[in-house]
Amino acid sequence: MKFAALILDFDGLILDTESPIFEEWRATFRARGHDLGLDVWQDSVGTVGAYDPCAHLAALTGAEFDHEALRQEVNARHRIRCEAQPLLPGIVDRAREARAAGLGTAVASSSLSSWVEGWLARHGIRDLFDVVCTREQVRQAKPAPDLFLLAATRLDVPPHLCVVFEDSPNGIRAARAAGMCCVAIPNPLTRFLPLGEADLVLDSLAGHSLAEILERLGKCHHPSRDAAGGEKEGER
Repeated sequence: MKFAALILDFDGLILDTESPIFEEWRATFRARGHDLGLDVWQDSVGTVGAYDPCAHLAALTGAEFDHEALRQEVNARHRIRCEAQPLLPGIVDRAREARAAGLGTAVASSSLSSWVEGWLARHGIRDLFDVVCTREQVRQAKPAPDLFLLAATRLDVPPHLCVVFEDSPNGIRAARAAGMCCVAIPNPLTRFLPLGEADLVLDSLAGHSLAEILERLGKCHHPSRDAAGGEKEGER
């Protein structure tokens, strides 16, 4: 199969903003005598509105507090930690290879435009992407397919010729719902989540050329593909 475009998630795929926000909320829970497990947090990864940590904490403690003030406090600490995060390995090289090969490139994120565009600009990589699609531009965020379908429309590429790079189960479900192939690249947080619905799972984008990834993806993506999942790292 000859692909025509790459669509990348942002949080956890281009920049690991996922681990810091979980760790900050977990520290907040622990400071109040409770723990926050990944089994609870995982529903919020790659989407928006699926889990409310303030409501959960209020139910656990029985205490009244200013939810918005706490969110702002946690988000401020989260941003500071994200400022120290490097781009994840292989992202820039694979995006440059896509541009050199004449493939369309897009970012499709369940975050807000100000968040995504700000970090892309900060790291000097905005020009690697033709379009950036964010949650305020669609009716539904992931796991709905809206963001990926919007990216395909703006790139003028049929969905089945797009390859999605994702790090979360919600993102993978969105890609499948959009009729697109999906490569999962887990980050330190999402490596513990179920990613088997992806067509291909790699430990990292570093050490794999885009040509190699697309070749492997082409081999494993077909109608008779095992419903349990695609090819994993190390399988040929």
